[in-house]
Amino acid sequence: MRLAELNWPAAGTLSRHLPVVVPIAALEQHGGHLPLFTDSMLLAEVVRRAELELGDGVLWAPLFWLGNSHHHLDFTGTLSAAPRTYLDILGDLIDNLVKHGFRRIVLLNGHGGNITPARQAVFEARQRYREREGLLLIEATYWQLALGPRALPPEFTQIQMGHACEWETSMMMRIAPNLVGAIDSLEPVPLEAGFEPGTRGWLTQDRSATGHIGDPRSAAPAKGEWLFQVFTGDVVAYLERVISWDGRSRLG
Repeated sequence: MRLAELNWPAAGTLSRHLPVVVPIAALEQHGGHLPLFTDSMLLAEVVRRAELELGDGVLWAPLFWLGNSHHHLDFTGTLSAAPRTYLDILGDLIDNLVKHGFRRIVLLNGHGGNITPARQAVFEARQRYREREGLLLIEATYWQLALGPRALPPEFTQIQMGHACEWETSMMMRIAPNLVGAIDSLEPVPLEAGFEPGTRGWLTQDRSATGHIGDPRSAAPAKGEWLFQVFTGDVVAYLERVISWDGRSRLG
């Protein structure tokens, strides 16, 4: 069920226990071979597939394409909200939904730069509504929802998500091959930001002159389809946990 397609009286009749999912993504550089809208396009495809499986069990808000992408601003075309601005925007979206009485709100994320502000937004919102019982506020990044280590087919080069990498390039090859540029001459870029296990503050140009992080050269449409199926299954399983939550227990 899509919030954008309802009128306000119809929205008013919905159960306030119905999970509301707000997909959040970005418009930012994705190397020299992928379009700026990659994160939003990939998340939209995961959402489309999950919607088919979940039916009216979830209320989907429109995809919010503006993300926290300041670390990509050295690359032309990136549009971004600053981290604190973005955190406040997400907080406002949560506040709007809570005001309307909804109790299960999921920020379904499709961009790495959104993870920290989205987690902070749900944390701060829970403090604002600390007297509210039965309130569930969640940040969930679609490629991080596997329970335990993921078993990858042997043909995969990468073991985790990068940026404009084997995984994202494969997924774009699956849904929009006409938007994928040449990859054969691209050099692999290490996935690590450096100084692990600490967290380094970085700009994309600190790590990659071309904008991609990972190894796009081994991308293939079949890998993209496998990833979409796996990620969609993860999202559906996770949202089913949100749907079945009893409103009281700590664990879902």
